Amino acid sequence: MLLRQLLENVDYEQVQGDLDIEITTLVYDSRKVEKGSVFVCISGTAVDAHQFIPSAVEAGAAAVIVEKEVEAAPGVTVVRTPSARSALAKMSYIYFGRPTDQMITVGVTGTKGKTTTTHMMKAILEQAGKKVGMVGTNGAYIDGQLYPTKNTTPESYELMEYFRRMADAGCQYMIMEVSSQGIMMHRVDGMIFDYGVFTNISPDHIGPNEHKDFEEYLYYKSQMLKICRCGIANMDDEHFNQVTRDHCGRLYTYGINPKADLYIDHVKFLSEHGFLGIGFDLEGMAHYHVRVNIPGMYNAYNALAAICLAQLLGIDEKAVQEAMNTITVNGRMELVYAGDFSVIVDYAHNAVSMESLLTTLRAYQPKRLVCVFGCGGNRSKLRRYDMGEIGGSMADLCIITADNSRWEKVEDIIADIKIGLGKTSGKYIEIPDRREAISYSIQNALPGDMIVIIGKGHEDYQEIEGVRYPFLDSAVARECLEERLGRKAPAAEE
Repeated sequence: MLLRQLLENVDYEQVQGDLDIEITTLVYDSRKVEKGSVFVCISGTAVDAHQFIPSAVEAGAAAVIVEKEVEAAPGVTVVRTPSARSALAKMSYIYFGRPTDQMITVGVTGTKGKTTTTHMMKAILEQAGKKVGMVGTNGAYIDGQLYPTKNTTPESYELMEYFRRMADAGCQYMIMEVSSQGIMMHRVDGMIFDYGVFTNISPDHIGPNEHKDFEEYLYYKSQMLKICRCGIANMDDEHFNQVTRDHCGRLYTYGINPKADLYIDHVKFLSEHGFLGIGFDLEGMAHYHVRVNIPGMYNAYNALAAICLAQLLGIDEKAVQEAMNTITVNGRMELVYAGDFSVIVDYAHNAVSMESLLTTLRAYQPKRLVCVFGCGGNRSKLRRYDMGEIGGSMADLCIITADNSRWEKVEDIIADIKIGLGKTSGKYIEIPDRREAISYSIQNALPGDMIVIIGKGHEDYQEIEGVRYPFLDSAVARECLEERLGRKAPAAEE
C-alpha cells in the first residue's frame, strides 16, 4: 500500500521525501518497526515517541508521521500533522481495509451502564441469530473468543485490528463501549457509527491524566451523538439537553418519561427462587412485557437502551424477551447464587457506584444486606473514607478486606476505610484476606440475606506488590458456596 493512500483522510503537510512509496507495516511502537514501516510518533503522557525516530530509521522505517519539527535522515519521508493520534486512527482504518464499512456499528457511552448495555445488545442480537463482535471493559469478543483489552476503548490501531477480525469472521454487527477518554485521545477519530448511544452522566474521571473538570467530561461524552448517523439517548438524565444539544442525525429517546420514544410502565422488582431482577411493560415504540435477569432500576434503563436499538433494527420481541430473561454480565450485578440467601458480585469501586448499588439492593428488602469490600492501593484516600461511610450507612454488615492493594499495606487501606465507617453506627468486621472474607460471608449467611461482593467485578486477578495473582470474585464465591452446600452451587438462573 502506498503512503499516500494511507494518508487519504489525514490533515497533513509533506515535509520531506516521497508519498508514493510502498509501506509494509503501520506502527506506533518503535520496537515493532521493520524495513518499509511507517512510524507514527505519538506524544504520550509519559513518553514522547519523537525521541525514537533515529532508532526507527535505523530499523528500516521508510516514513515517519510527526507533530513537531524533527530531523530525519535523507531518504526518509517525513509528514507532519496536527495530531498523530488522530492520524493513527484514520490511517489504521485504511490499513485494515475499512472494516467498519462491512458491519453495522454501535457505540455506547455514559458514566455508568456501558458494559451492561453493550452485553444486553449483544445478547439480543445473538438471540435473533445475528453474528456480533464487541469491544469494551471486559475485553474484545470475536467469533467465540475473548481477547483482553487494556482500556475500555483500546488504541485506534488495536480497535481497527479487532474490527478486521470481526469482519473476516462474518460479524454483521460491531458493538463497542466508547469512553470519554477514548474520544479525547482520538481513538475513534474518523469513525461514523451507525448508532450512537448515551446512557447517563455524573461527575467521574476528573483529575490528573483524565478530565480537568466536569464541563470537559460532559463535552467529550456529548461527542458520541455527533459521530453517529442515529442517536439513542436517556431522556431522564439531568444533563440530557446539554448532551443532545448539537446531535447529528435522527435522535430517539428512552426513559420513564412518557414523552420519550420508548418508555416503561408498571415496574416491578422481582425476587424469586433463582431469579433476581426487574419487570416492566414497554410503551411508545414497542408494546410488550420484559423481565430483566439483573436487579435494579438502572438496569431497566440499560435494558431500555438495548431494546430501543433492537426496535430500530427490527428485532422480534420474542428474541428481546428471551435475551433479557436470561442475561448475565460478568462482574456487573452478577447473580452468583439465589436460594434461601443470595450472592451478587459487582464492579462498584467508588462511593457513587457503591451508593447506587446498595440503594438498588435495598429495594428488594433483604433480611440483611452484607457488603464485602476493600479499596485499591495507591489511589485517593478520599475514596476509602467515602466508601467506608456509605457502607456503614447502608449495609447491615460490612466485611472490610483487601482489593488490589498494589504497593500499599492492606492494613493501612483498611484503617482508612474505618475512618469513614467511624462516622456511622454501622456494624463491621475486618478480614484482610479476601478469600477468607468471602468465605465468612457465605458460611455465616442467614435465610433472606443478600451478600454483595464489590470492587473487582470481572477482574480475574488481585494485584499485590506489583504481582497479579489469579483471583475472580465469582469463582471464589462458588467455591465457598460448594463448601457450605456440600455440592456444586447451581447457577443463579437454574
